[in-house]
Amino acid sequence: MRLGLAGTGRIGTSHAETLKSFDEVSSVVVADVDAGRAQAAAAELGVEAVADIPSLFASSLDGLVVTAATDAHPELILKAVDAGIPVFCEKPVAADIPGTLAVIDKISGSDVPVQIGFQRRFDAGYAAAQAAVASGELGWLHTLRATTLDPAPPPAEYVAHSGGLFRDCGVHDFDVVRFVSGREVVEVYAVGANKGERFFVDAGDVDTAAATLTLDDGTLAAVSLTRYNGAGYDVRLEVLGSAGNAVVGLDDRAPLTSVEPGVQPLPGPAYPGFMERFRPAYISELKTFLDVAARRVPSPCGAADALEAFYIAEACEVSRRERRPVRVDEVRV
Repeated sequence: MRLGLAGTGRIGTSHAETLKSFDEVSSVVVADVDAGRAQAAAAELGVEAVADIPSLFASSLDGLVVTAATDAHPELILKAVDAGIPVFCEKPVAADIPGTLAVIDKISGSDVPVQIGFQRRFDAGYAAAQAAVASGELGWLHTLRATTLDPAPPPAEYVAHSGGLFRDCGVHDFDVVRFVSGREVVEVYAVGANKGERFFVDAGDVDTAAATLTLDDGTLAAVSLTRYNGAGYDVRLEVLGSAGNAVVGLDDRAPLTSVEPGVQPLPGPAYPGFMERFRPAYISELKTFLDVAARRVPSPCGAADALEAFYIAEACEVSRRERRPVRVDEVRV
């Protein structure tokens, strides 16, 4: 297979290296809005580079991986689908709900597969939790507790264009709550706070947030988010049922410190960030995309799944601003 990759930033370069390692991939060709960055990445990885992103579409591709800036996602997804090229795109589909709906509308009649990057679905722990729920071994669920706790904030320029903590960060938790529970979120209540850098306030964002989600069967999910978890990158999910429980992310590198007498500390070290924590999941996700591109399996996470997670994030942002419970149906367009 000959695969293209649009966007050679940190995650794009990592994905290109992963794609190159697959036996089924004969060549990888990369491009970026910054031609020099693409050339440098290509030289470092030993892959091809073209002059600009539009040139990728003249490269006889069997699949396209999109890791470019968010505002480029809709155009690249649509160009790939129009050209008959299966496409994998990092979340989100678009920067807002109308943009996401426009993409879904335009690709709805096509048989060209589109896969959206929610890598936690491919993490062994989250997959095991989902299987435990589906098997019934946990009984009926009453509570899910999800956390995404970054060790340090991203740069101010990133925050200003991120869409906010719920849309940029919490959307992964919202997606796995749906994925693991097999249920839909019908109502949210969210709050946020700022005790860190001023640039969060300037961007209309928060650096810490909490949300309570009510699922369609009455199960409750609590989601906790922050940009200031100095102990390290902490991503976990607790799934609590009437007959048992499953915990994701409680491994030797979880940045947790027990103060109970006689309890030994976890050996660590803590994961420094999401790339390290989810490296195996990213590999599995891209391996699955090869099967999707070859039409061996359907897309496991399409644009409609991304839209549902985005709706929950949007409802949380409305709830935070207006200080009230918000039905997810209120933000559906």
